[in-house]
Amino acid sequence: MTDAPLTVTHTHGERISVDAAGTEILSYVYRPDPEAYESPKPYAHPLRTLAGNLVTGYRPNDHRWHKGVQMTASHLSEQNFWGGNSYIHGQGYQRIPERVGTMRHDGFTAVTTTPERADITENLTWINHTGQHWATETRTLAIHTADTTHSAWTLEWSIDLTNIRGEPLHFGSPTTAGRTMAGYTGLQWRGPRDFTGGQILTPTGPSTDADTMGTPATTTPWIAFTAQHDDHDGHSTLIFDHAPENSAETAIHPSHWFVRSTPIPTVAFSWAFFDEFELPPGDSFHYRYRIVIADGAWDTDHITAYLKNHPW
Repeated sequence: MTDAPLTVTHTHGERISVDAAGTEILSYVYRPDPEAYESPKPYAHPLRTLAGNLVTGYRPNDHRWHKGVQMTASHLSEQNFWGGNSYIHGQGYQRIPERVGTMRHDGFTAVTTTPERADITENLTWINHTGQHWATETRTLAIHTADTTHSAWTLEWSIDLTNIRGEPLHFGSPTTAGRTMAGYTGLQWRGPRDFTGGQILTPTGPSTDADTMGTPATTTPWIAFTAQHDDHDGHSTLIFDHAPENSAETAIHPSHWFVRSTPIPTVAFSWAFFDEFELPPGDSFHYRYRIVIADGAWDTDHITAYLKNHPW
């Protein structure tokens, strides 16, 4: 049920913003990013709860290329669509600008809005550092279920990507390149600084970074992250949830979780945590996710009940 009507503002050439309950809850920025080393790409920041609490970080001093919620690919056929330093087996992280690619915004095919829902469909091209077009993407964001009773709203994010390179694309991660338990890639959230040390939750209860890191979506379909804010007495909770088809036998590759509360707060829906996968020329893959953004420190029972009452 949506009882906080949505309003959408499009600042053409720059961003689409969504407001609910008197708060800008999301800004989707597609303006070209001037910092080539940060792998320019569209991103969602800021994200806020209905009460106005900030739940995303932007260009933190430890990782300038972390920007709210963004689609990434840390290791893609020896290119870096994550941003920043590239992990090289036997050498660690290296500054290699010629490895860093970009995701170009090509236009919106639809931006539809009602008081209950906003749907954004975008076309993008993934371009390597030398300007070669490697993939086309259709991206869909849906903002809905702004519910003041639960003080929560939902962001759905889907990707349909097609290989147009003319040769296979190989998707990996720092772990597939040799770094233990660093399988980050795919859709990534970076939290604000005050989320550092927050509590991880899973369907079985409170958990830790170490226990959650690398767990498969087949056994842990959702995780949550709750933390207390610095500037006032209050918590926020984010629920990260895989769509059922991400774990189906038809999925291009099994998904796993990348989770850290320290030293930085971040979660990624990793599509290549432990093993590389290949996307042949002309082939496509699809993944779909949702993030529930809520006020308060929700526990596992609260989250389980909410997700049961709000199925995919």
